[in-house]
Amino acid sequence: QVQLVESGGGLVQPGGSLRLSCAASRSIFNIGTMGWYRQAPGKQREWVASFTSGGSTNYADSVKGRFTISRDNAKNTVYLQMNSLKPEDTAVSYCNAVRVATMSPFLSWGQGTQVTVSS
Repeated sequence: QVQLVESGGGLVQPGGSLRLSCAASRSIFNIGTMGWYRQAPGKQREWVASFTSGGSTNYADSVKGRFTISRDNAKNTVYLQMNSLKPEDTAVSYCNAVRVATMSPFLSWGQGTQVTVSS
């Protein structure tokens, strides 16, 4: 029964940066892989990045080299550092536990945090 609360979104200009945070209501220490997803207007939610307990990371091709996922199990928090933001990054961003085989979520969704990239 883990609740997830995303924060850190906002309005930035292209090329700017944001750091998103995902606070879990309970320990994520025993969750093997946590990740970030996003949903752009009129589109389906898509997987963006994941981070395993062992420190392995994976990224969608669209964000590779620009985004960095990290986790702090002691704080029950997952982060997403987003650099060199583009207008196409505009979306509501969500965190979740990740089924590695399919990159699909298996916890209930939080409310997400809005990321808007616009000049």
